[in-house]
Amino acid sequence: MSENPQDPYADIRPYNDDEVGPVVVRLLGNAEFIDALTRFRFPLSSRWVGFLLRPLVRGVLKRELSGVDSIDTMQQVIASYMQRMIERTTGELSFSGLDRLEPDSAYLFISNHRDIAMDPAFVNWGLFHHGLQTVRIAIGDNLLRKPYVSDLMRLNKSFIVKRSAKGVREKLAALMELSSYINHSVHSGHSIWIAQREGRAKDGNDQTDPAILKMLHVSQKKGATFAEAVKKLNIVPVAISYEYDPCDAAKARELRALDAEGSYEKSQFEDIDSIARGITGYKGDVHVAFGEPVQGEFDTAEALAAEIDRQIHANYKLHSSNLIAAGDTAGVSADKQQQYQQRISELDEGARTWFERMYAYPVINQRTGMES
Repeated sequence: MSENPQDPYADIRPYNDDEVGPVVVRLLGNAEFIDALTRFRFPLSSRWVGFLLRPLVRGVLKRELSGVDSIDTMQQVIASYMQRMIERTTGELSFSGLDRLEPDSAYLFISNHRDIAMDPAFVNWGLFHHGLQTVRIAIGDNLLRKPYVSDLMRLNKSFIVKRSAKGVREKLAALMELSSYINHSVHSGHSIWIAQREGRAKDGNDQTDPAILKMLHVSQKKGATFAEAVKKLNIVPVAISYEYDPCDAAKARELRALDAEGSYEKSQFEDIDSIARGITGYKGDVHVAFGEPVQGEFDTAEALAAEIDRQIHANYKLHSSNLIAAGDTAGVSADKQQQYQQRISELDEGARTWFERMYAYPVINQRTGMES
């Protein structure tokens, strides 16, 4: 934790309102950030006339961020970008279960994890348009290798999970700080979003890691049981489903490599590239299902994980891609089947197997849950 007793979470928390202005100035002056944004906005032209485009990009960004002096005003800017992204990259965007949430309550949303940036972004979009507070977002420090990326994420209410901690003592300190921060946030009226496991479920098999749930308890006073600690967190399982994952081909190739060779070496900025692809890539229909706030006594992390999994599997909206991959094409239009075949045809045979598996798993999990 921070050495400042007045601000014990300073090194991991999102930025406060009084920090927003200086951070925006720092971003506008960061040449690497402007260069990355130019390449993102003009992927072809930037190679040849980037020196002309960069001042233009900086000027547009400065105009868009003028007047941004708080987290709320920053979120309004982000909302305008979200609106454009939704119009360009999604079909139907739908939500369910928002009526179960109380406007004056804070929740710990635990969701399945498909996309680094878009999972919490779609959760926030639903909350925002339902008149509910947006969430503070857990993000691993492995994604924050560039200072400007860290600045951007913390401006958008992200807090840092120190996955890179080394040694037993450092890892324990990081775990305690994370646990304490999540509990402090929810108990002080700020909702939190975390994924049900570390990293994305690249194979489509959504399973909650009990270790994530045990982390929530470690910072509590001695004598507080696991059941007592988690009950106070107002846990709500969330199932996010994409008709198409913009990173599906890359995930399928990675899984094939892991299966065939036993290892897969990421490129230096592969996670950042995945974030960009997830934002700009085609998603088809998207549904976010907010489950029932978890009630009852759960004495172990394993029992709580089973309940979270039950809700996520049951509430997951199956799209045409899921049904086709599972061999259930009855009722799926010829256009949808052609769209699926076009995507899978671009992969070699080994990657196709994993592609189909990642889309079929939600069907398998849902039907297995219904039978049990």
